[in-house]
Amino acid sequence: MNKFTSFVTESYKELTEKVSWPKWEQLQQSTMIVLGATLVITGIVALMDFVANNSMKFIYSLFATS
Repeated sequence: MNKFTSFVTESYKELTEKVSWPKWEQLQQSTMIVLGATLVITGIVALMDFVANNSMKFIYSLFATS
């Protein structure tokens, strides 16, 4: 139990005294960059899915027997 208490105490000290947290403006800017990158990557994946889906439909239609 002593090790756990020591761990919690040291972790709290590190988070409150040693860590340099970003300013609010930096946090907002980083959040917008991550949001923008997420939207771009989502768009790219959606486009790849659309192309793959339509390609497979076209290929399957070439071999359709009905």
